[in-house]
Order: sequence, then C-alpha cells, then structure tokens
Amino acid sequence: MTYAKDALIFDKSVQGRRGVRYPKRNFNWEFTAPEGLAPESAPFIPEVSHLDVVRHYTRLSLRTFGVDTGFYPLGSCTMKYNPRLCDKAAGFDGFAGVHPSQPLITADGIVELLAETSEWMCETTGMESFALQPAAGAQGEFAGMLTFRKYFDHIGESEREIMIVPDSAHGTNPASAAVAGFNVVEVKSTDEGLTDPSAIEAVINKYGAEKIAGIMLTNPNTLGLYESHICEIADMLHKIGALLYYDGANLNALLGIVRPGDMGFDLLHLNTHKTFSTPHGGGGPGAGPIGVKEKLAPFLPGAVFCVKNGKPEVVWPEHSIGRMKAWWGNFLVLVRTYAYFVHIGARGLRRVAENAVINANYIQEGIKDAFEIPYYARCMHEFVASAEHFKREYGVTAKDVDKKLLEKGIHAPTTYFPLIVHEALMIEPTDTESKETLDHFIEVMKGLAEAIKSDPEKFKKPDANLLQVVNPDETAAARNFIPRWYPEDGRQG
Repeated sequence: MTYAKDALIFDKSVQGRRGVRYPKRNFNWEFTAPEGLAPESAPFIPEVSHLDVVRHYTRLSLRTFGVDTGFYPLGSCTMKYNPRLCDKAAGFDGFAGVHPSQPLITADGIVELLAETSEWMCETTGMESFALQPAAGAQGEFAGMLTFRKYFDHIGESEREIMIVPDSAHGTNPASAAVAGFNVVEVKSTDEGLTDPSAIEAVINKYGAEKIAGIMLTNPNTLGLYESHICEIADMLHKIGALLYYDGANLNALLGIVRPGDMGFDLLHLNTHKTFSTPHGGGGPGAGPIGVKEKLAPFLPGAVFCVKNGKPEVVWPEHSIGRMKAWWGNFLVLVRTYAYFVHIGARGLRRVAENAVINANYIQEGIKDAFEIPYYARCMHEFVASAEHFKREYGVTAKDVDKKLLEKGIHAPTTYFPLIVHEALMIEPTDTESKETLDHFIEVMKGLAEAIKSDPEKFKKPDANLLQVVNPDETAAARNFIPRWYPEDGRQG
C-alpha cells in the first residue's frame, strides 16, 4: 500500500491490524450510558501497527517549527531558548510526583521553593508581594484588573470605572479590563510612538479624576520603545488616587537594569513562560503570577507563599479576589522559573536584558535600508518594521514576506500588530541568538526586499515544495470548521 504525502492516520488503517495486544480477561460488569448520551455506533479507531503510529506522528512532529529547530523572531512574545537544565529540574521526582491534595506539612520543600521564587520575583520587579496562581499572562492581567476592582470597592471608591489603555497596547489589555467591569478609554500615541501625558490629562479632565481607575502600560511598549514619561504619568495618576498596571510581556528588556515598581507601577503580571525560560506557545503551559505593592496585597488571588521569621509560610489574603485556578497554579512552570533564577543569577539577568537590547538594535540597523521602520529610534528588545511601501508599490504584503521567511527556514515575525503600524512586522531576536543567526536573518531580509523589487509576482507565489500550507483561507476555515471525519464515505462535518 502506498500513501499520499499528507495521508491521515485513518488512511493507514487496515482492518484487524493491531499495535498493542492486551491479555484476555473475563470481566463481569455492565455499563449503560445515560439516556441520550449513548453513541449511535462505535467510534472508528484507526487500526495500525505500532511502527506505523510511531512513524506517522514522528513525521508530523518534524513539520512543526519551534525554537529548537530555527530562529523565531516573534515580537512581543520572547520566544527564546529554554535551558534544558530548567526542564530537568521540573522533572525531578520530588516535584513531578507531588500531589496537589497532599497536606502542606508533607511538602515543606515545595512551599520553600514557591516562597523563594516569590521573593526573587519581588526583588526583580520592585513589588512587595506575589500571587503565583494565575495560569497565563492573560489570566494574570484579568486577576490584576479584578484586584484593582476589589481594592476600589473596599475603600469606597466603586465609581472609579475608567481604565486608560494606549493604542499600542496588547489586545488582551482592553479585554481584561472590560471583562473585569471597567470602561476602556484609548489614548493615542505620539508621533514618536510614546504614551502622551497630555492625552492622559485630557481623559482625566473629560471624565473627572474621581472616575479614573488607572492605566495599563507595557514598558517598553509594543513598538519596542521605552516610555520616557513614565514617572510623570505615575505621579499624575497617583495624585488623583488612580493605579498603574504593568504588562510584564516585555520585561525581558529590563531585567536587572530597572524595575517596574521603581517606575511607579502598583501591580504587574509576569509571563514566566516568556521571561524565565519555560517553553512558550502551543497553548501552554504558562504561568502569569501577579505582583503588587503593599496596599494591594490583601486582595491577591489564592494563596501567597512567603518567608516569615526565616520559615516559609502560606498566607491567605484577607480580602482575596478568590482562586483563579484549581490548586496552586501551574507548579512545574514555576519550578522552571526557580531553576532559571538559580542558574543565571542577578548578574545573568542583567546580561539577558543587555543582550536582548543589543540584538534588536543590531537587526534594526541591518535592515533599515531594506524595510521601513515607522518609529525608528534606539529600540529596546524589539522593533516594528513595515512592508507598507512594498504593498503600495508592488502589491506585496507583510503576509507574503512571512511566507518567504518560512521558506527560508525562519519563523515569521508577529504580523499586523501593533495595529498602529500598517503591514507591521514586529521583530524580537531575544537574548539567546548568536551574531551568526542575526547576520543570516539580516541577509535574508535584504534578499527578500531585492526579490520583491525584481519580480513581485513571482514573490507572491509561495513554493508548495517548501511549505506544507501555502495560501490558507483563514476566514473559510473559521466559518466552515470541520471537527469530525466520517470514515464510512469520506464525509466531513
């Protein structure tokens, strides 16, 4: 039997073939499914050999692009190398084998690890207390907004309903604020790509100081630029009793150099799966701990691990917003974070930020004559290029550029974000890439620019021999989702 290149595991099924054989046993039990839940017929399970299963899924895995297989300059997502040391630590029996229901008295080492991790997070960010339970960055954001809401309700200022969000913010920022019950007001960036204090002042004047809950900021922002007015913005909001939320997505640029808490932020979330080694992407696992200044500590979600009188303890905040997740959060992700702190140390954290900033500026300088840089400046850990001029002159889009990068064995940058840059290509090389990799990427980008100019029509045609999927129709895929395959007659539905 021969199979097509993209044959499904169902196509390889041969009636009666088995990969595993179980010993015959006589079980004397009956099971009847509840009325209405019993299937009309038995499900079709592919009948294949053990070797065919191994080969099929190994082949599929080799089609997956990841940090371990190539350069991944996905802006604002910090897709950097994950030290295997951290994975190994998370696999230790004492960590991987612990049960979330066992009494804490039998898990003193776990409590101590989480308490020390929290302390190091506080020291790194300038916060005074951390809750480790949120399971991802977006959930950390939501927990932060709920904490703001609970704090204002507790002090009798429930009328504070306006959350200010810059137009360059991550998309989850306004979503988290809105779901937590705030009304989001967007402020425009300046021509330099920064948050304008005068625009914030205008919002305060329009809605009234007593209505302002706070602002959600990423610093450096999603254009890769440091918000140089941050202290002025913090003073302005604190004077009217409002709070500052820090989106930790871009913390990789600041480690060991400057702390969000020292800038005036009252609460932040960390993406440990971005900044502190854990593999990022594929739907998880993640962790989004939130850190706060002292006045917000009583409202943190779930348990807080801390060290008191030299001993690790578990504290339940008095006015907690409640649990964000079952048990203690994604514990093994936090073990990786602990291992990363131990492995790299304080001086190493600073080197992370320095290398991330140097690498981003190196690429920006290398491609600035090939691609437009709408907000060109000395960037931090990332920058945003644009293919708008290629679209205007040759009909070539940022998506077309992405396809060609994939053909070259380089993952595409973040595309069409932030929304304030048309045909955006958001590039973040991270701290872990070598100069040789950066030079190769620069040469590829220059080559793509020249290829567009010489033959744009050819450029827009992906090479089907190099890409598994060439021109997917995302809209049709979403509207005509096919969750099930029927083997009897090949029907899909």
